[in-house]
Amino acid sequence: MAIKATVFKAALQVADMDRHYYADHALTLARHPSETDERMMVRLLAFALYADEALTFGQRMSSDDEPDLWHKDLTGEIKLWIEVGLPDERAIRKASGRADQVGVISYGRAANIWWNENSDKLLRLKNLTVLNLASETTLALAALASRTMQLQCSIQEGHIMMTSDAGMIEVEPKVLQGSFRSD
Repeated sequence: MAIKATVFKAALQVADMDRHYYADHALTLARHPSETDERMMVRLLAFALYADEALTFGQRMSSDDEPDLWHKDLTGEIKLWIEVGLPDERAIRKASGRADQVGVISYGRAANIWWNENSDKLLRLKNLTVLNLASETTLALAALASRTMQLQCSIQEGHIMMTSDAGMIEVEPKVLQGSFRSD
């Protein structure tokens, strides 16, 4: 019998002064059995960084044809495709051809190795932004994970603060390619 996904509920308040975007989002995250709290929380952070009413979680863990997050317009055109982790370079190139903008949020001990191996090919993609998160940051985000979460994300002048009852984390993504949220 297959193990089912664990459901997490997140009430996320986003105050993005840089984009003048202020909204509350009631999110349901299905954490696949193979997914860690760290990866799930990076997906949640990605949602906060690119928050929009049309941004939704994809079925990335069970389908190679969908990203971790995406924003489609009313015609079904993919405006934004977001991958979390260390995706295959060929998959990123394919996404780059399908979407107006592609974002990768890399993290983990192998992130630098992944970037060194793939950067030559990825730098050719003009619609790609690659951010890297420090391991200390992602592990601190994982510590905020609970089945029911109340989170606030404030973004001002590129400074990101993620806050919950469990604590506050300052997030400083390193831009490896593109520009941070060039929307």
